[in-house]
Amino acid sequence: MGSIFEEIRAAIHAVWMRRWIALAVAWVACLAGWLVVSQMPSSYESRARVFVQLRQILPTENAATQAEQQRDIDRVRQTLTSAVNLEKVVRGTDLAATVQTDRDLADRIAALQLMIKITAQQDNLFEISITAASGKLARQIAQKLIDLFVEDNLAGSRDQTSQSLRFLDQQIDARQKALQDADAKRNDFQARYLGTLPGTGSINDRVGQARQQLAQVDGDLAAAQSALTTINAQMAGTPASAPGGGGGAVASYGPARARLAAVQGQLSDARAKGYTENHPDVIALRSQLAAAQSAARGEPMVGGAAAAAAGNPLYMSLQAMRADKMTQVAALSQRKSAIQGDLAKLQSAMTDNPAAAAEQSQIERDYQVLKDQYDKLLSDREQVRIRSSVQNETDAVKFSVIDPPTQPRAPTAPNRTLLLTGVLIAGLGAGVAAAFALGQLNTTYSTAGRLERASGMPVIGSIGEVLDEVQVALRRRRLKLFAGGLAALGVAWVGLLGAEMIQRGMGA
Repeated sequence: MGSIFEEIRAAIHAVWMRRWIALAVAWVACLAGWLVVSQMPSSYESRARVFVQLRQILPTENAATQAEQQRDIDRVRQTLTSAVNLEKVVRGTDLAATVQTDRDLADRIAALQLMIKITAQQDNLFEISITAASGKLARQIAQKLIDLFVEDNLAGSRDQTSQSLRFLDQQIDARQKALQDADAKRNDFQARYLGTLPGTGSINDRVGQARQQLAQVDGDLAAAQSALTTINAQMAGTPASAPGGGGGAVASYGPARARLAAVQGQLSDARAKGYTENHPDVIALRSQLAAAQSAARGEPMVGGAAAAAAGNPLYMSLQAMRADKMTQVAALSQRKSAIQGDLAKLQSAMTDNPAAAAEQSQIERDYQVLKDQYDKLLSDREQVRIRSSVQNETDAVKFSVIDPPTQPRAPTAPNRTLLLTGVLIAGLGAGVAAAFALGQLNTTYSTAGRLERASGMPVIGSIGEVLDEVQVALRRRRLKLFAGGLAALGVAWVGLLGAEMIQRGMGA
């Protein structure tokens, strides 16, 4: 512990003996450091926050439209610091007075790219921070960027919509001409090769249609034949006449009443098939039933022996139904034969001229592709027109300046108070270090113990320095001069701090 204390005393003594060197080094270091700090340019920061509200006007394609608007906002935010926009900023602020040549303009744009910072705090909230040499200039740049932000979104979006409309009109005109050519080519081919063939469309389409019709006719014919077989079976078990009972005369039906019984039988048969009251056949039968009932009420009853041989109304009804079914079967059979003939013609055309069939299929496919593209373009143009109307009449994107650009009164950088103090401390440290280093270079012994350790011989004693009055007075004057020099260094530091405070108080 004693050796450490002795080393400290020795170091302090070495520095004190060279205190003038330490003071000179401190002054030189402080003056150089303060000069560097004073030459540092001040930086003023202006901040602003902008909120972007997406207002959905159209009810359709909500998610797609909102995502498109969000992409537009991101695009503007990313391109806001482009060279074109920064040139507008230079022209619209005080920086324009410093631009004389294209080289100056390029330098100002390059400097602005480092001064501007745009960050997204939330989804639709953006912060714009500008660092400039003066507070007024920083605020001007921030305000100009906000104006460009709004202008690029509103005007840019509308310009893009107009360009989209012009592009779609051009594409629609081109597709319309191509569609007309394809339609003319298709009509010409049909007139040359397909004019005598049944059906419409390509040969494959016509064959498919004929087969579908044939399948439908086969089903209807099978149902009609089954119903005819059922009616024949019922007629086989039904007598053709209805003999009278007992020995007296029995009343029999006339034609009107027979017609009434036949209609009633047809109506019962329709309901048995499951037809509802709204079915067209049931409605027609009910109308016939009403007419038959009206006619039957005015027909007199026929009596006597002849009535015993009168016809059976149920048999007559079955006979009328059989006639209808036979007519239906004949018509369906004729229709089936016609469809089979058409199908044979189509298959023969495909077999005899396969190249024409392939060409016709290609023409139909080309025509359908062009038509689908044309319809899609028409739909897209209508949507773009609606969107253009919305943009012209309302603002789909609303901008709100949450925090207007601030005009700083004091520089944000550099922190000269801290830097001036740091230079003072560093200067004093440099002076002490220089004095201590010189002390280490010179071989001197400040205490008897250090001399004894260095020489290896015992030191009997030491004689202190004896000063007369003149030397004491001289040393006192030198001490006062040293204290004055050290105090002047402190006064210079305080003066620089005061000047910095005054400059901050004066504002940007």
